[in-house]
Amino acid sequence: MRLHVGSLRQMRTFAEALAGHLQAGDLLILTGNLGAGKTTFTQSLGRALGVAGRITSPTFIIAREHPSFSGGPALVHVDAYRLSDAEELGDLDLDSELEESITVVEWGAGFAEQLSTDYLQLTITPAWAEVAVDFANDADLADDPELEDERRSIDILGHGSGWDERLDRLGASLAELFELEANADRTGGTDTGPDPDKDTDTDKDRA
Repeated sequence: MRLHVGSLRQMRTFAEALAGHLQAGDLLILTGNLGAGKTTFTQSLGRALGVAGRITSPTFIIAREHPSFSGGPALVHVDAYRLSDAEELGDLDLDSELEESITVVEWGAGFAEQLSTDYLQLTITPAWAEVAVDFANDADLADDPELEDERRSIDILGHGSGWDERLDRLGASLAELFELEANADRTGGTDTGPDPDKDTDTDKDRA
């Protein structure tokens, strides 16, 4: 299914909605060009999950664990941009924490899939060209130039039996909040706590 968001606020709303359907052991693989909004989404997801520490796009730290303030699953944020293959990803030893955490891997398409047969793939695309027409009839959006850089389309694809039923529930939740395009084929194709900016000494980094 495909979701259209027209602002940063709506991206946060999406992250909050998705957070309500996540559980320990979930793997999210984020795809999108530089500046697409992968880290922005992860920051909003961390806020919704109530985890500690500042979520950033790392320069040297490839993976960072953000423990929960409320005893829920930790958020493990992985930036695989500098990894060249699945073997380097395996060297991070994420398997030891995967079952207890919610793991988000940016730039992981093509090799992060080895971590689990069940995963949720999110492809974030700036909507300036692709979906600008979808907003043409919305005067509030079309006439506000400040929204131009915040428009995104998000393709949501579930893999594995663990997402079969949950994806239906997620779609129902999102349909109440957004313009949603359902995708009949979930296995291929394309068809919004604590301040996450506040660093804590509970972060565990792995370089």
